[in-house]
Amino acid sequence: MARLLPLDALLFLLPFAAYAVWLAFARGAIGAAANWPLRTVGILCLAGTALVTVGLLTLVSFSGSPPDGQYHPATLRDGQVVPGSIR
Repeated sequence: MARLLPLDALLFLLPFAAYAVWLAFARGAIGAAANWPLRTVGILCLAGTALVTVGLLTLVSFSGSPPDGQYHPATLRDGQVVPGSIR
């Protein structure tokens, strides 16, 4: 699950980065507090959350084991643990 954190962070911060780029071109000032009203930040948070949700749902839908696979549990062979797998 920790390997997904960078992807989730990127998806969440993408709307903020797009807004900052728009601010840079439209107004020329990114850091002014007046350019980041609370309502805009809230909308950007909702957009980032929606992107993370869509990303996770896409990942869950199109990755993983095949639905008709059979689980073979871990076994002990010649003193070595052979990990379980889905075939």
